[in-house]
Amino acid sequence: MKKAVLIFTMLALSSHAQAAIKPCEELKDEIAKKIESKGVQSYTLKIVPAGESSDGREVGSCEQGSKKIYYIRAGDNTGADNGE
Repeated sequence: MKKAVLIFTMLALSSHAQAAIKPCEELKDEIAKKIESKGVQSYTLKIVPAGESSDGREVGSCEQGSKKIYYIRAGDNTGADNGE
């Protein structure tokens, strides 16, 4: 009986975690707020498919791991602007 309750609880928690997955744009906005709260003004956040590589540092994953968000400091990528 205890095993059944444990399994049910684990399944309920895992389905809740899947429902909490955020869209890429929403996660990108949250990351941008954290970066800006540290005083960073010039940067780019770029969303790319998981199979592609990009300049910068990976700072997030979204849409169940199918896309990744990269942070690129100003000067690392010419012509880049904030948020694109």
